[in-house]
Amino acid sequence: MAISMGSRSRDLVSKGGSLPGTGGSSRKSARQRIWEARWCYLFMMPSLILAVMFTFYPLVASWYFSFLNWSGFSDTREWVGLANYREVIADGYFWDAYRRTFLFMIGSVPLRLILSLVIAIILNDAALRLGPVLRTMFFIPVVTTAAIVGIVMTFLFSPFNGPINEILTSLGIIDRPLDFLGNPDSAMWTVVGVHIWKNFGVTMIYWLAALQVVPQDLYEAAKLDGASAWRLFRDITFPLLLPFAAIIALITVVQTLQVFPIVQTMTGGGPFFASEVMEVYIYRNAFGESGIPRLGFASAAGVFFGMTVMVIAILQGLGLRKAQARRREFVGSGS
Repeated sequence: MAISMGSRSRDLVSKGGSLPGTGGSSRKSARQRIWEARWCYLFMMPSLILAVMFTFYPLVASWYFSFLNWSGFSDTREWVGLANYREVIADGYFWDAYRRTFLFMIGSVPLRLILSLVIAIILNDAALRLGPVLRTMFFIPVVTTAAIVGIVMTFLFSPFNGPINEILTSLGIIDRPLDFLGNPDSAMWTVVGVHIWKNFGVTMIYWLAALQVVPQDLYEAAKLDGASAWRLFRDITFPLLLPFAAIIALITVVQTLQVFPIVQTMTGGGPFFASEVMEVYIYRNAFGESGIPRLGFASAAGVFFGMTVMVIAILQGLGLRKAQARRREFVGSGS
């Protein structure tokens, strides 16, 4: 009997089958796996082609262009090596735009994260009947085109019969209309406020998704022990949300570094470069708004700034690992 079973097993293995009762299967080649999933790859092709055309190719090409003295509109391409990078580093306008970009990020990211978390916790309450309606209202600005929002906001904040100034004047808060977008001291902060309002909803949705994984039995047990709402958040919600907070913060930071449409439509980087962030600086040099187009110089600035964003992503990835380890420790101690 043992001999017959052994020979049967050898026959199954030699034919590419699996042993009875083991539930295993023969290892398939990469070609076989690709062929079995051919429909998945077929449906992915349109997105992959668009990604190659509008993401991967421009990314690689920008590195090459950064070593050229090229306007982008002529056939003359002069190889200059690292000259563009040296000029970028020596350009004071570059460092001003660099500083404003991170100032923009510091001014908007914490507010977006904190306010959206508070609203998400409120909307996550099952007893709130208007929760779905409020979620939709908060999310509507997200699906609106940033350029359109910027154009509309220029009318709303206009010192010439703009609704914002009309309301503030009628309430007696200000004596005369303020030029929110024309004043160097307020232009960028006005754009920051509009940016937070427009993208608030997407951060709220991320928090709502993260809150769904918090076990409800932990809340119920803590409430039976008389824990207050603050202690529920401090001892249960916050530790369990830490890994998700790292991911949400990373996504929010990346979104905040990509604010070209709304800044360009509202202020164009002005007045007097007061709201010029890195994307507007790169655009201005690439397309020659202030002189001759310099695609090579602009590419060098873009590569330099892209490397900075990459470093931020790596640091946040390391922070995410630590947060996940802490979450596992918390769940393990709770069980």
